[in-house]
Amino acid sequence: MRNIYPDLFGVLSTPKSDELVATPYRHGGKDAAEAFFLDGMRRAIANMAEQSSDLFPATIYYAFKQSEIEQEGISSTGWATFLQAVVEAGYAVVGTWPLRTEMANRMIASGTNALANSVVLVCRKKEARAEIITRAEFIRALKRELPPAIADLQAANIAPADMPQSAIGPGMGVFSRYKAVLESDDSPTSVKSALQLINRELDEYLGGIQGEFDADTRFAITWFEQHGMAKGNYGAADNLARARGIAVESVKHAGIVESAAGKVRLYSRSELDDDWSPETDGHLTIWECLQYLVRQHEKTGISDTTAILLKKIEAKAEAVKDLAYCLYDIDAPESRQALRPSNRRAAALRAAGVSGPV
Repeated sequence: MRNIYPDLFGVLSTPKSDELVATPYRHGGKDAAEAFFLDGMRRAIANMAEQSSDLFPATIYYAFKQSEIEQEGISSTGWATFLQAVVEAGYAVVGTWPLRTEMANRMIASGTNALANSVVLVCRKKEARAEIITRAEFIRALKRELPPAIADLQAANIAPADMPQSAIGPGMGVFSRYKAVLESDDSPTSVKSALQLINRELDEYLGGIQGEFDADTRFAITWFEQHGMAKGNYGAADNLARARGIAVESVKHAGIVESAAGKVRLYSRSELDDDWSPETDGHLTIWECLQYLVRQHEKTGISDTTAILLKKIEAKAEAVKDLAYCLYDIDAPESRQALRPSNRRAAALRAAGVSGPV
């Protein structure tokens, strides 16, 4: 095709000047590179939005780099910049769905900044008559619309680790359907600020679920939040238990904690009773059901044995799933604010008994 496109095929290597990447050395610095990327992405997605049909949604795949996952989480600059470009191009984001499409153990991923996973954005063209609202109105809309959307995601068995990413969809759906969300000084709210507000509402929703658990489970949640799996003073445990209308002996009797020599600690899964059965447990708690279910899953995976145990706790199954979300949210909120590396988060989650399949 060189005779047809002589300029395009006039060099040996692929031209790089129009390549849409934020490479600092090509643009004289990080800020200039990010500005180039944002402007180019905005123009590219604006072309997509212009050609999109009003009758059908558009789907866009965003592939996270490994460094974004480990260092910054879902509030990463690249992700926020990309979403900003999508919104400014005239799209309203109505859904997000995480996909584990990249294998961490594949050859290209070894020691490289390879892709970790992908997120599908479901977008529609923003209405021409979109309103302008204030930040306070945006928060009220989030409080009204995000809880039922999160409940739907939970019903779809979204794993706890994927809930923050999935909740962006309905949250950004509220944000991006308006022409602008204004701060108190009339400046437009950025996508990154909107993400922080969405995460805050997600935290409040998951925190509210705790009130539906039994008192022993609520004690265990708060103890884990304060001490993890380490020992703590009996006096602190006694105050915590009394605030929930129970005594430390009640939590001990439930098989959740060890209390000895003035110290209290949560039992690890390896210490749980091998002969335990929810049918014969006279002091059954949601905390126990989750821990035993996770232990069985770790031993045999998704097997008949795991399914039988799940069937036995069927009456508490929804509460067990809610507890898994709560424990993940307790340990990982900073990961959504770019403060905690993923390896520490994963280790703490394993200690808490929370895994994706649950």
